[in-house]
Amino acid sequence: MAESRSLPNILITGTPGVGKSTLCQQLAERTNFQWLEVGKLAKENNCYEEFDEVYHCPVLHEDKILDLMEDQMTDGGIIVDYHGCDFFPERWFDIVFVLRTNNTALFDRLSKRGYSGKKLEDNIQCEIFGTILEEAIDSYKKDSVFELSSNNADEMDENVEQIVQWIEQWKQNKM
Repeated sequence: MAESRSLPNILITGTPGVGKSTLCQQLAERTNFQWLEVGKLAKENNCYEEFDEVYHCPVLHEDKILDLMEDQMTDGGIIVDYHGCDFFPERWFDIVFVLRTNNTALFDRLSKRGYSGKKLEDNIQCEIFGTILEEAIDSYKKDSVFELSSNNADEMDENVEQIVQWIEQWKQNKM
């Protein structure tokens, strides 16, 4: 599928609170790529199975969201933003960026969002153990998965620049 795309598709993933949406918004503005916020798309199209009482959030209906996204992923130029990654088809993405942040910053960010108890603890543990990075490495070609540090605005700017440069190189390689 990647051979027929005129632009790459990019997955930005990581634990909640690492800066995915901020990065995706900046990337979309710089590149004119379409930014797909999977959580927002799921909410707008009722792609949920149930409500998780422990985590106080809806549970994504993965098949519904994949069906909804399939046609949008064909031509390229898409930035997908989601905290999970192992259920997306590998063929959809040319590169995967996993954002990571230090636990103190993550704790502060998630607390400000109202996370507490088990939800807060589990997300911090997820980041400590690199769960999302491990999922990405297990789900996609190893040479297409990159870990980016996302602790502050300077690192965010560096990440945007790095991804924009990668896109330009991808386009040159397609010529």
